[in-house]
Amino acid sequence: MAETIVQYIQSVPWYWVLVFSFIVTFTENIFPPAPCDSILVFMGTLVGIGVVGYIPILITSTLGSWLGFVLMFWLGKEFGLKIIDSGKFKFITRESLKKPEQWFQKYGMYVIAVNRFMSGTRAVISFFAGLMELSTWKTSALSALSALLWNIILLSLGLFLGSNWKLADKYMKLYGEIILPIILIITLYFVIRWILQRKKQAANS
Repeated sequence: MAETIVQYIQSVPWYWVLVFSFIVTFTENIFPPAPCDSILVFMGTLVGIGVVGYIPILITSTLGSWLGFVLMFWLGKEFGLKIIDSGKFKFITRESLKKPEQWFQKYGMYVIAVNRFMSGTRAVISFFAGLMELSTWKTSALSALSALLWNIILLSLGLFLGSNWKLADKYMKLYGEIILPIILIITLYFVIRWILQRKKQAANS
């Protein structure tokens, strides 16, 4: 699917590339899974050959990511349980919300800050954040920052790899399936270790 979309993007004017970057990043939040990351990497290659500017596509893609997150946040906040029980969003079920609930209990708002780096759970995280009625402005700011940083990485990766964008697609899949869980486990280890050390220091003082 990603390759078909990429072939189409190559044939359209630069301004439609910007529009498309917005649509893809916005839609990913509502109808996952979508090949958004792979497409953004490819769009980075278009920057390299002068089809479109880096800053314009960074702005439009980040705006799409952010508005998509905000929409799912609002839906979770306003209609939370009704949407879950209706079954209209197949990827949002009571079962799918268990993992984000555990993350929020452990890390709080930090989950919002890294949500774009967590492939496959972004829409669920935004919906659950709204369901929990987290601070709207804090959630919006952190989700915008997360989207900005992630899109910088993807576009820069495409710019660096050039025509070898398929190689990036391969590594993005590896990241979602293997590398990300390893990073989360290592991070969790150091967080627990730090908490235990603080408790030990407090007990000895």
